[in-house]
Amino acid sequence: MTAQAAPDPDTVPGRIAILRAARRAFALRPYAEVTLRAIAADAGVSASLIVKRFGSKEQLFTAVADFGPAADELFSAPLPELGRHLVLTLVGRRRAQQGDPLLRVVFSLGISDERSLLRDRFQEQITDRLDTLLTGPDTALRAELIAGQLLGLGATLSIHRTGAASLATPDRLADLYAPALQQLLTG
Repeated sequence: MTAQAAPDPDTVPGRIAILRAARRAFALRPYAEVTLRAIAADAGVSASLIVKRFGSKEQLFTAVADFGPAADELFSAPLPELGRHLVLTLVGRRRAQQGDPLLRVVFSLGISDERSLLRDRFQEQITDRLDTLLTGPDTALRAELIAGQLLGLGATLSIHRTGAASLATPDRLADLYAPALQQLLTG
């Protein structure tokens, strides 16, 4: 008898809807004003389901502020192929989950503590991690520029939801966008 694998937590019913609703809530309102009840209403689930899945508002915010899983997926290709992989992964995740794995950091430009935490996590889990993958001169600067390019691509795809970018295949977007990323990646 073989052991059954645990279900992927991102496919557990309601989890993606809860995370999307929580990202919106924490991006648009101060932490103190966000309620689990409001997040539940936006996600179309009960507040008790949020507590069951995440434990508390603080734990839910921690999950929202975690870029680690996105970084694992984004940075899972060898450096010579990473530019194309970054574009294909970002576009693929956006289309599969109807959301961007990185863009929520853009909404953290305020000065409140929770927004500062979101920026700090992004810096640590995305930009600093990318910096460790790079070689040659100016790795920290190049890592910041790559992160900015990825955020720019995500913003463009969000702004132009029905524009040319939405009609282009992921491969076509990678053909156009990845060479600039790859130049920054390899120096």
